[in-house]
Amino acid sequence: MPSTPPAPMPHDDVAPEIRDFHRRINAGYANAGDFSRLSLAEARVVAERIRAPWTRGGPTMARTTSLPPSVAGVGLRIHHPGPPAARLPALVYLHGGGWTMFSVDTHDRLMREYAARAGVAVVGVDYSLSPEAKFPQAITEIAGVLDWLRQQGGAYGIDAARLVLGGDSAGANLSVATSLWLRQHDMPPVQGLLLSYGAFDREPSASWHRYDGPHYMLEIGEMHRFWDNYLRDEADRLDPLAEPLRGDLRGLPPAFFAIAECDILADGNRRLAAALEAAGVAVEVQTYAGATHSFLEAVSISPLADRAFDDAARWLRATVPA
Repeated sequence: MPSTPPAPMPHDDVAPEIRDFHRRINAGYANAGDFSRLSLAEARVVAERIRAPWTRGGPTMARTTSLPPSVAGVGLRIHHPGPPAARLPALVYLHGGGWTMFSVDTHDRLMREYAARAGVAVVGVDYSLSPEAKFPQAITEIAGVLDWLRQQGGAYGIDAARLVLGGDSAGANLSVATSLWLRQHDMPPVQGLLLSYGAFDREPSASWHRYDGPHYMLEIGEMHRFWDNYLRDEADRLDPLAEPLRGDLRGLPPAFFAIAECDILADGNRRLAAALEAAGVAVEVQTYAGATHSFLEAVSISPLADRAFDDAARWLRATVPA
């Protein structure tokens, strides 16, 4: 996360509203001082504060239930947009933040947007963060949440036969990884994967070099630090639960990809989408020109993010009809 706002670009390929979001986020970090010198605990507090304005407003839910860390050891936030008697399909949502930062608070508006637009319940999972909780702890926690939902979801207006896993950035990685974990352990699959600008591998590519640097939302060095925080050692990279492109993708559920064009991770998303298609998985890919990493968080000011939510909601309604 850059410590100072970038200078204007002469020919900016980022959509104006997304550029404004980027500048305002970076100004927040600059006002916090030297972000790189903060402890991890301090950095998390600062990041939550800077993201807070972007999670305000948006749809109002019929009811929201927050559960303490008693379900698989993690806290949950359940947004339900329907009447009390309605039993809805659910999107189990995994927030981004490099496995290291953020929470259901920073991504609350994203979850409410999906709930309202698709007519589904959304279950936000406050999975354990790295480096305190290394790979694969978050995956086993998420699998535990899915198992709990299959047993107890009805009490919260959720049809456990219609579950989709989804997330952004590290959350998209965890969505695919958990789906692979379920298959390995002969557990029921989910019905779909909603994947937004995911972190799926560390292979250098054209997008890594084209969109690195302070003019864009995510930098190569930052992404390497996130991977180092998450994995126990270099050998973990060989595990498909860490880098899904290394795995057998046959039989995974249908997937929707929201790819930000101006993102170092764009090529990795394209590679995984192509690999899933080659494995016989139904895939829809939407690429958003002028979007950077994290652009969905700018939905309060961005028509581009608004369109991306509508695209995802359409796919969700078709994948798990209400």
